[in-house]
Amino acid sequence: MNRREFLITTATTLAAPHILNASQEVPFELMQHLQPKKVRVRKELGFEPGQIVVTLQAYYLYHMQDERNAIRYGVAVGKQGLNFSGDAIIQRKVEWPSWRPTKEMIDRNPGYARYATGMPGGPNNPLGSRALYLYQNGQDTMFRIHGTNAPQSIGTPSSNGCIRMYNAHVEYLYNVIPLGTKVTIM
Repeated sequence: MNRREFLITTATTLAAPHILNASQEVPFELMQHLQPKKVRVRKELGFEPGQIVVTLQAYYLYHMQDERNAIRYGVAVGKQGLNFSGDAIIQRKVEWPSWRPTKEMIDRNPGYARYATGMPGGPNNPLGSRALYLYQNGQDTMFRIHGTNAPQSIGTPSSNGCIRMYNAHVEYLYNVIPLGTKVTIM
């Protein structure tokens, strides 16, 4: 087994669906097609090793291992009209991030007003156990790749625009991808 195979096997094992979601007492298992899977990517797409690629229509996030191979994860994406698309970089990473809804989120869901000053990080926080903050030209886009306290939402258009991942999966990415990682959302 070479180093790449070892890392991929380790990543897949660590991100296995039998790991408990941080906010739940009972195990949650993702549907088979949303579980991490090593996949081949067309070389002519020109993705770089280490790059993150999100396909909104398919509900997948790809962590490129090299120009042809990726680990594919199921994700939840934004509801109609709320998604970010384009290129960004990960400029900030946070363990157990706090959450503060934007004004637009409060306008869409007045119940969020009680969190207008913020919600501390923890198992009940909607950002889950880790967050990767997306920036363009040095400016925070207000979009994140983050965990979730609602793993049943994976594979659906259910967020306010961010990319939601199973907590164990985003924890793995948090540990292996450096700041400055390119993210393409399409």
